Order: sequence, then C-alpha cells, then structure tokens
Amino acid sequence: MNQLDKSTMPSFDDIPEAARDTPLGPAPPEPAKSRNWVWLAGTLGTAALAAGSFAAWYQTTQVMNVGFNEPFREMVGASQLADEETDAATTSRDRAVQLAPTSRTLLGHRAFDEAPEDDLVALESNPEIRLRTAAAEQFEEMRQAASRAGHTLVPLSGFRTLEEQEYLFFDIKAERGQNAETRAEVSAPPGYSEHHTGYAIDIGDITQPGTHLNEKFSETEAFEWLEDNANRFGFELSFLPNNPQGVVFEPWHWRFIGDRESLETFYAE
Repeated sequence: MNQLDKSTMPSFDDIPEAARDTPLGPAPPEPAKSRNWVWLAGTLGTAALAAGSFAAWYQTTQVMNVGFNEPFREMVGASQLADEETDAATTSRDRAVQLAPTSRTLLGHRAFDEAPEDDLVALESNPEIRLRTAAAEQFEEMRQAASRAGHTLVPLSGFRTLEEQEYLFFDIKAERGQNAETRAEVSAPPGYSEHHTGYAIDIGDITQPGTHLNEKFSETEAFEWLEDNANRFGFELSFLPNNPQGVVFEPWHWRFIGDRESLETFYAE
C-alpha cells in the first residue's frame, strides 16, 4: 500500500472557510416531497372515510329514531316534544280567525257584522223594526199566512246596532247583578248577536203578550204554527233546547236563511 505524501496534502488553514464548516462524509438525504404528499393524501382519505361512516350512522339512526319516537310522541303529547310545531299551529289558527271573523265565538255566541244600512227596510207591520230586504218580505208573507190560519204574529225586535246591543248586554247585566256568563245565556255581547245581521227577528203572539220573549211562547198555538210552517218562508229557530252554544231555549228568536247570503252568514265555517 502506498503511503500518502503529507507534503502534497493542503494544511487545515489552506481549506476555505465554507468548506471547513461542511461535515465530512456523505450529506444526509433531504426529505422527499413525494413522502409529504403521500402522508397528506392518507390523512385526507382517513378523514373522508370517517365522515362517510358518520353520515351513514346518522341517517340510519335518524330513521330508526323516527320509528322509535313515534309511540313516544303519542304517549307524552306533541306539544312537549315539538314546541315549534305547536307554535306554528297556533299561528295558523290565529291567522284563520283573522281571515274568517264569523268563526270567532264569545261566551257561546258567534261574531257577526252589522247589516249594510242600504239593505235594511222597515216592516209593514211595525215600521220601527227593520230587517234585510229579503227577510222583511218573507216575514210579511209568513205573518199574512199565519193570519189566514187564525194566528196573529207580531214582530218584537229585528235589526240592532252595536250600541243597542251594548246596552242590552252590559247595562241590563249590571242592573240585574248578573255575571257575563249568565247574561250571555239570554243576550249576546255586542258584536256577537244575530240581530246585527238584519236576518234575525223576535216573534210573539199578539193575543198572548205575557208569553213575549220567554219560554212560555213555546206553549202557544202561534209557536206550533211556526214550527210547522216557518221553513216554507225561509225561517228557522236559532236556539233550540240544549243547543251546543249554551244559550237558553228561545222559541221567539227566528232567523232567515232563505237565500244564499243569509245561509252563508250563519253556516259558513
């Protein structure tokens, strides 16, 4: 083996400074960029797989929960489990009331608008009482038919304004010391009387004034004739015994439903 000739080797001071700082031996390999991409792709793939698994689990669980919770909903009531649905239903109901005011009730009475002034006419048998034109004509024909049969019908009350009904409800209630519920059994609050419509009329027997506006009128022959014949003239009894509105039996109170407008007034939902 040949020995190195030290005289030919440069001294340490002769080695440039930059070269001196470089470690002897082979340089460590730089991290391959391709390895970083492989690692990133693997991480993203794992995340996507986890997300897909969660979605599948969530959908399956939700489907199962719908079937599982349905009997529970029925058991505890939807209002306890779905407040938002209940609020939505309440809002819809309130909106329906606004759009259909005749569906509102108060103390067993439905709300009614006042009849238009230009369609109200005085009765021939009592000019102080007014009804809608069609109702007035049919009442007079009915009264004449009853007279031919030997019964004298007399009109006692017809169209009423809100102010008149306010007196009948509030002032008389106060005079008699009645509470609102008791008063509503015999008189509707203002805005809730059939008399506002111009289609309702209170009828009596002129030969028996003691039966006017009380249940004894149902014992008269005039009332019996009305029961048998009023429908022919478009009239019906408003408050039968044990009616669902809770109003007392009023054999004297009749309403006209002889045309489309009057029928819709009382029967439209």
